[in-house]
Amino acid sequence: MIYGFYGAQTADVPPVNEKYKSIKNPRELYDLLLKIWSAQTCAPRMRDNWKNSHPTYGQCSITAFLAQDIFGGEVYGILREGGNYHCYNVIGNCVFDLTSEQFGNEKLNYENNPLQSRKVHFSKEEKKLRYEYLKSKLDELLTQ
Repeated sequence: MIYGFYGAQTADVPPVNEKYKSIKNPRELYDLLLKIWSAQTCAPRMRDNWKNSHPTYGQCSITAFLAQDIFGGEVYGILREGGNYHCYNVIGNCVFDLTSEQFGNEKLNYENNPLQSRKVHFSKEEKKLRYEYLKSKLDELLTQ
């Protein structure tokens, strides 16, 4: 399969969390998330525009923090118009963005962006609940 997310070709980091040892790399996580992402996991302000044909839309922060749970590393954010951050993962020299396809052909700058805090992002109750829901759906999928 050819993956369209940023960093897919070099996203070869193994899981650091024993619970998720069956997910061999971020590409395998992406495949699983394609079955889980939904309007319910999309950011509320973007939900009206979410489509099955555009599954990564509005999923960035909860996805990046879930990937961090599995593969370790850090979550960084690209400041977007309107003051929100688009989140992605950095593990050593590996940079990947499982939700970059939502921006189409727009080139994002993955250098010199600020570290993102789980505490800050999850201070928004709705975002924390969406993250927990996404994680529970992944756990459910892995036990099937």
